[in-house]
Amino acid sequence: MTGDPVSWFMIEPGWTVLDANGQEVGSVDEIAGDSSDDIFNGLSISTSLLGKPRYVPSEQVAVITEGSVRLKLSKEEVARLGEFQEPPTTAEILPDKAGALRRTEASVEAPIHSHGERLNVLTRIRHAFRRLLGR
Repeated sequence: MTGDPVSWFMIEPGWTVLDANGQEVGSVDEIAGDSSDDIFNGLSISTSLLGKPRYVPSEQVAVITEGSVRLKLSKEEVARLGEFQEPPTTAEILPDKAGALRRTEASVEAPIHSHGERLNVLTRIRHAFRRLLGR
């Protein structure tokens, strides 16, 4: 992996995911975080064409460079990661005149790079070919 580190805002679906030793273990499927507050929660990664995506918490990301994400985890640890569960969108909205309660702003947290192709096998094949051909 070469190149200068980049922000998590730059990560795109299809980027290569490497283990701590630099071996490819999958590709980025989705990025979870709150871009308005610059909070990076983690990644959904595809480790196989037909398998369910795995969730990598942001604390396990070592370095991000253009086109790849290197983890702090070994290949074996990546294989033991839990399945990615898309975080539910939450909101707390109170009416303007809520009696003794005071009004608070709505809060919403959802993946910033959500895309409809997440579990599409053809998309994963396309990403695999792109990696094989060097983009």
